[in-house]
Amino acid sequence: MSRKLSRRLFLGAASATGLTLLTSRKSPGEPASAGGEATPKTLNVACCGVNGRGAADLAGISKHANVTALCDVDSNSLSAASKLHPAARTYADFRKMMDDAKNFDAVVVATPDHMHAPIAMTAIQLGKHVYCEKPIAHDLYEVRMLTEAARKNKVMTQMGNQAHSSDGVRMAVEWINAGAVGNVKEIHVWNNRPIWPQAFPMPTRTAGPPATLDWDLWLGTAPVMPYYVELNKDGKEMSPIHPFKWRGWWAYGTGALGDMGCHLLDVSYWACKLTAPTAVTAKQEGNTDYCGPAWSIIEYEFPAANGRGPIKLAWHDGGKFPPRPPELEPDRDLPKGDGGTLFIGDKGTMLMPYGTAATPRLIPESAMKEFKRPEPSIARVEGGTNGHHKNFVDACLGGKPAGSNFDHSGPLTEIVLLGNLAIRAGKRVEWDSANLKLSNAPELQHLVKREYRKGW
Repeated sequence: MSRKLSRRLFLGAASATGLTLLTSRKSPGEPASAGGEATPKTLNVACCGVNGRGAADLAGISKHANVTALCDVDSNSLSAASKLHPAARTYADFRKMMDDAKNFDAVVVATPDHMHAPIAMTAIQLGKHVYCEKPIAHDLYEVRMLTEAARKNKVMTQMGNQAHSSDGVRMAVEWINAGAVGNVKEIHVWNNRPIWPQAFPMPTRTAGPPATLDWDLWLGTAPVMPYYVELNKDGKEMSPIHPFKWRGWWAYGTGALGDMGCHLLDVSYWACKLTAPTAVTAKQEGNTDYCGPAWSIIEYEFPAANGRGPIKLAWHDGGKFPPRPPELEPDRDLPKGDGGTLFIGDKGTMLMPYGTAATPRLIPESAMKEFKRPEPSIARVEGGTNGHHKNFVDACLGGKPAGSNFDHSGPLTEIVLLGNLAIRAGKRVEWDSANLKLSNAPELQHLVKREYRKGW
């Protein structure tokens, strides 16, 4: 990075990733606002990545804050967002945007996964609050550094796993804590991803990127890659990477698990107070060095902790489902679509479907009828999932930390990304969380902390 922000923020950085953790810019007890100044009455926000999920974040955050900067490497996306927010400054390069950091208090990061950490870390080291889409980083090392940096710099954070703010998820956590199924022994989680190509052959056809796309900036920290194209059914050349299919590429995305794991695993992580797993094993079909598998089943081994015994958790995607619970009535089935979670305890079974309005159910239905629901003990978020952005804005304006702040979502994201590492390992992986080490697979340590492209 040759720009002035790189000299200011990353001076002396010698690590392969460039994510060097700097000391806090604030004194203990200072308000969590940009530059250590008094907490503002309104929040000025910069949005980095404004297409797809980024467009949804822009719409959500702009209801509660002033959008003062927009950044996207695709000029078409940037132009569309600028028409909605004509007063906001526009940028193609996030580094130039950060050079004008005095114009905003917080940054929303909604780029492809491989650029989450560089943008979020730069913002944090400038004392800016950060709302980052899930997963908050591409690599385990990046996640740990971001979590520690946010804490040290006393900024407010939120990961974009909106279901964390839903009433249903909070109800499920309360029920598990109230002993609805007794001691949880086993958990199964499933969903319908991937809904983009995975297990595909390496493309061979290349072309020049469109004039509206800065391909070098899009690649960012990732290795140099030609701009591949493929023919669609109408014979038109389309990119198998940008703007959506990047999720299936290991260099840019984190596959089915990275896309949905931070949503679906959150209720288990929260309700069962899960710590880092000691080992993970994956089965899959079609995984390669460059793309994720067609399907995977990932088995986590969580140790006894926080008053709970050891727990086994299995993740199922790509059309794979858990065994049908014997308690489920013959005329009922597990929810398909976006999936759900089964909590199996020594006193019963609970189903938590995934969805904005989903609520938990004990099975069979007779158990549900006999269950005495506990009084709510976890504060609700106004608006539920629709209040996730406001929950972040309120935190930035002097309120309580957002629900899925990095102290919560960081360890959760590490669990998710460790599953991807097991997919790529092809064997049972033993994990030393304290030292971010693969105890039995040192040859895969480069997947814990990838090397950034030269210049980044």
